[in-house]
Amino acid sequence: MAIVNPAAGGGRCGERADEALETLRRGGMTIDVVRTESPGHATTLARDAAASGRTHFLAVGGDGTTFEILNGLFPRREGGEPPTVAMLPLGTGNSFLRDFGIEGAEAAMAAILRAEEHPCDVLRIDHARGVLHSINIVGVGFSADVGALTNRRYKHLGAAGYVVAVLRTAIGLRSPTFPLRIDGGALDARPAILLSFCNSRCTAGTMRMAPNAEVSDGMLDVIRIGPRSRLSFVSAFPSIFAGRHVQKEGVEEARAKRVELELDHEVDTMIDGEVLPLRLRSIEVVPGALRVIA
Repeated sequence: MAIVNPAAGGGRCGERADEALETLRRGGMTIDVVRTESPGHATTLARDAAASGRTHFLAVGGDGTTFEILNGLFPRREGGEPPTVAMLPLGTGNSFLRDFGIEGAEAAMAAILRAEEHPCDVLRIDHARGVLHSINIVGVGFSADVGALTNRRYKHLGAAGYVVAVLRTAIGLRSPTFPLRIDGGALDARPAILLSFCNSRCTAGTMRMAPNAEVSDGMLDVIRIGPRSRLSFVSAFPSIFAGRHVQKEGVEEARAKRVELELDHEVDTMIDGEVLPLRLRSIEVVPGALRVIA
């Protein structure tokens, strides 16, 4: 089943989806197509389809479309084969597939037709109002602020919109605290410009937030950037595109199976390109819970 988000990529997905799906059909695939009509609709479509026995899904849109589909498939009953998701990147960010060397729709279609399945971990996100799931990244602080501004004002610019939002957000650079414990360790309540909990390497299109992350290693990569001056932060920012920011002073990498957060209020949280106000409680890896075609 292909779930198409016509609004993805500023409407570009709606313009390109039919032609792309026809290319896949000519390659021998049988595809049933449904289209989303509102935010969150892909979650309902995926949940209903899975309940009726569907196991293979094609997300046609951006990372946000995949996020919605994922949350229709999870949580799921134990036992049986994991669901399988392929992605046709016609949205804005299209970050996740870059871990597999796929950077555009043509490469994605070739991979889909090859039908090579890969195990993929899923992040289970517990918060005060429920549970969400992710395969890309969970971020608080600067990255969530940038995501919110991008979605609000610069979505139409595509990946360049993230860069514009970074520069605008840096003007009011701040270092809040997000108290957390990594794998049951000591409480860390140091201020941080951002914290990112990553299953895959890239975010915002081509930014390599977690250059050493692997989607099937049963671990999440925790990236922490401590307080620094606005000038220092902005001058170091371009290094994130090559993943060299982790070599900079004040940037820390850690790996974990579970992170617990002790927040007393909701904070903007970026999950796979979507920004939601959440009071986070924990983020935990569910190893190999999904299969992706890439």
